[in-house]
Amino acid sequence: MLNLLHAARAARTVRAADAACAAGGVFDRLDAEWAALCADVTVQAVVADWLMADQLGEDVAAVTDSWACTLGPAQLLAALTPHVAHRLDALADAVLRALLVRAAGHDGSATLAARIIVQAMVPAAVRLTRGQVRPFGGRCFETVGHTVIVALYEAARSGRIHHRASQPAANLMLDALRQVCRELDADRETSGADLALLQDWSDPGLGPAGHAHAWTVHAAATTAGLHDSTQEEASQARLELLALLLDAMETGTLTPADARSIAWHYSTRPVPDAAAAHRAGTTAAAWQRRRSRAVHALKAARASLA
Repeated sequence: MLNLLHAARAARTVRAADAACAAGGVFDRLDAEWAALCADVTVQAVVADWLMADQLGEDVAAVTDSWACTLGPAQLLAALTPHVAHRLDALADAVLRALLVRAAGHDGSATLAARIIVQAMVPAAVRLTRGQVRPFGGRCFETVGHTVIVALYEAARSGRIHHRASQPAANLMLDALRQVCRELDADRETSGADLALLQDWSDPGLGPAGHAHAWTVHAAATTAGLHDSTQEEASQARLELLALLLDAMETGTLTPADARSIAWHYSTRPVPDAAAAHRAGTTAAAWQRRRSRAVHALKAARASLA
């Protein structure tokens, strides 16, 4: 991980060649390093001790169909990974929060905890990277990927996330996103930035500050699965809705699934309820009920602030 972090910091100032971006990328190296960590019996013993000390061992063993004595990085990652049918969100949040507490420490175990957190966030990191790649200004997939990984690692080590009331994964990604935006904003070429904004938003009345805000909202919404820029332009009205949903997620008013139920429906190209329900692993009727409850919760929250 330290080698990857050093390489990532170097990539901020040294533009990677396009050919180098195509193969043997940073995410492939993370996966290879992860396989080695999982095979390390010392690491396995450390992780098992963590889970038992945090009183999470039995629950993680249950959702991963494992014996408590055999728990290791692979089982910990499985407990944090979406799309596990019998995993409770509450358990995933508890495990991630425990890791964030350890990652904020100052001993060797903090580095390992942060490394596990980074691995758990790789799918979201890949989506974030793809959303920030541009065909100019040196922003190829590999360069942006390095920046995203460093931002995630530093957010995990920061000690900020585990104090927040809810949604540790969403808060972690939002913190990382803010750092990525700052890094890329500092590095990007002025002409390239202007062209990117013209590509992403067709509203000429936003102004420089509006464009910067729109860029941040667009990236955060893409990372959270609320918006697909390949299917729909981010108009001003769309960006306002996405910003509202992101705020509601950060405050805990809406869960990510609640926000997606609204974002996918209230769109110029809405996702049919049947297709959305299939993607979410539920029924169309249940998805519609979720959207109705989410809209009600959002209206109630806004009314309380009026």
